[in-house]
Amino acid sequence: MRPILVAAIAACIANISFSAPAHAWGKLGHRVTGEIAESYLTDEAKVAVEAILGVEDMAEVSNWPDYMRSSDDEFFKREAYPMHFVTVPDDKSYEEAGAPKQGDAFTGLERFKATLRNQDASAEEQRLALIMIIHIVSDLHQPLHVGKGDDWGGNKVEISFKGEPSNLHEIWDEHLVQDEELSYTEMAHWLNRKITPDLAKEWAVSDPSVWIAESKEIRPSVYPKEGETDLSWQYVYDQRPVMRKRLSQSGVRLAAYLNEVFGE
Repeated sequence: MRPILVAAIAACIANISFSAPAHAWGKLGHRVTGEIAESYLTDEAKVAVEAILGVEDMAEVSNWPDYMRSSDDEFFKREAYPMHFVTVPDDKSYEEAGAPKQGDAFTGLERFKATLRNQDASAEEQRLALIMIIHIVSDLHQPLHVGKGDDWGGNKVEISFKGEPSNLHEIWDEHLVQDEELSYTEMAHWLNRKITPDLAKEWAVSDPSVWIAESKEIRPSVYPKEGETDLSWQYVYDQRPVMRKRLSQSGVRLAAYLNEVFGE
């Protein structure tokens, strides 16, 4: 490879704050978020969502941003990747750390919220904005999508799960949720019926900085103990309540965010 090309690639890599990959919760978890959110939309927001998505619902479109990573679409090739996570070092808050120049999940939400409120935005632009919001809200409730900035959101933490080689991020994206052995509708139903009116009211926070701060607070507890090489039944026992709560909250918060957007 020519030296100039190598230098150019290195410069691009240096300008990206790697915190996590573009996947969070996997297909199952994202669909759970979308399914739960449908229950908490106001009538006004529900009409707006249906007008934008047509015959599809929020669960169905929730994984579109991850699916499109393999496409040749310019937005997904060049802009979308940083919008799936934020980077917050242990000794800083998100407000102190700020967003990198290429943006992140927080700035992505602001961008797409503005698009949904823009009466001059095309139907295609509004559809993309809504789908990205559905996906990003769920992302920010996965603790490792609020990365420390030094281990790619746990991707560098190589560890087995029930004897199978994996890494910490993949365990949270996929294995913990799939270990439930439920469909997304079953899981959403089971979680949703445990959300009392008081919990729904308490969780209906539409400020992404609050979700980020919560994920950062949870983050240290999801890392394996020193010398631990395989995460198995005890880890599932310890982390299952956390995973289930974050999925439940992400559904309630997605609805709260959209209720605010379409309510104004």
